[in-house]
Amino acid sequence: MLNDIYQNLDPVALSLGPLVVRWYGLAYVAGFALAAFIIYRIARRWRLGLTMDDLLTLMICAIVGVVVGGRLGYVLFYGDGYYFAHPLEILAFNQGGMSFHGGLVGLLAGGAVAARLTRVPYLTLADLGAIAAPLGLFFGRCANFVNGELWGAPTDGPWGVVFGGAAGMMPRHPSQLYEAVLEGLVIFCVLFALSRRLPPRPRGTFVGAFLVLYGIFRFLIEFVREPDVQLGYLWGGWLTMGQLLSAPLVVAGVALLVYAARRKLSQEGPQRPSAPEAGDTAC
Repeated sequence: MLNDIYQNLDPVALSLGPLVVRWYGLAYVAGFALAAFIIYRIARRWRLGLTMDDLLTLMICAIVGVVVGGRLGYVLFYGDGYYFAHPLEILAFNQGGMSFHGGLVGLLAGGAVAARLTRVPYLTLADLGAIAAPLGLFFGRCANFVNGELWGAPTDGPWGVVFGGAAGMMPRHPSQLYEAVLEGLVIFCVLFALSRRLPPRPRGTFVGAFLVLYGIFRFLIEFVREPDVQLGYLWGGWLTMGQLLSAPLVVAGVALLVYAARRKLSQEGPQRPSAPEAGDTAC
């Protein structure tokens, strides 16, 4: 036990009277802010002609989609019927409970709204979001570690971390950090490197690659991550809800990569209606 690593981090970053700022909330702020910066820089490199209004519209739609989708996804996938009996607690965001897969669906839906408002092709916005999103995942998983939640299975390895509380005093895999590195840093580095080529790769390439990589990494990490206590293991005691939801992402990602390779649609900016020329007035 002398060599064990103990997680004693405070989830509260700042407390001023009734105002409490948590690292988890700061992770969301940092993730969205950095995502906006990355999207802006890549859009400039791709010469898409996105304005600051376009970027603001995209980020507002993304934030609403991620928060609403993430919460509803947790309620549906991981609530195990609890929230149907206590519907008012669906709005209790301060109690935690967000689902990546629900957030992904919400983000895709928000992207559809943003595409309609900005007149940017949907898959171009999806590709931009796919490149930037892993940084948000990185901050979010680090915040999970700080909160001492979503811990891994017990391990005898020297890297085991004692989380205490409901996790007990046995060393566990710091699965939050595994996910931060693989789902966050690795995917971002791969997609960002791919985005450097000009002209950019066809529409759908980046979101397809993101889905494949995330689905594979999440499926593998679930083997060393403790399943949610209210659900446990599914189907014979080996499959988790995370794996059940991640496997279809790989299939969808491969299908999207095939579509992108066959259609070869170029990345495009806003398709704004051209201004009428002088003399083109209606009679």
